[in-house]
Amino acid sequence: MDYFHAFWVGGLICALAQILLERTKMLPGRIMVLLVCIGAVLSFIGLYDPLAEFAGAGVTVPLMGFGHNLMKGVREAVDENGFIGLFMGGFKAAAVGTGAALIFGYLASLIFQPKMKK
Repeated sequence: MDYFHAFWVGGLICALAQILLERTKMLPGRIMVLLVCIGAVLSFIGLYDPLAEFAGAGVTVPLMGFGHNLMKGVREAVDENGFIGLFMGGFKAAAVGTGAALIFGYLASLIFQPKMKK
């Protein structure tokens, strides 16, 4: 059942993102930011962890998991360092993922010669 729940919850998230992409004038980057923000808000109000236990990778792999990771890092840094933790927690928590995205994105641009849309 774990695979089933991960599949349908992750599929629902992707389907909603696809609906936003096709039915609104939102650009893909804005939809991605929206998903990260939803993950952060769900983490802030305490709903992300129960959802992650229920759906597993269906929630943790999409962009909502990145938002949760940022929020978790901020929460831990605020507990340790106070107010200054607001500014450093997200960077510490997401440094590896962000660094990997930058490096692999750069390598892909060297290999595939990206072109700007007209």
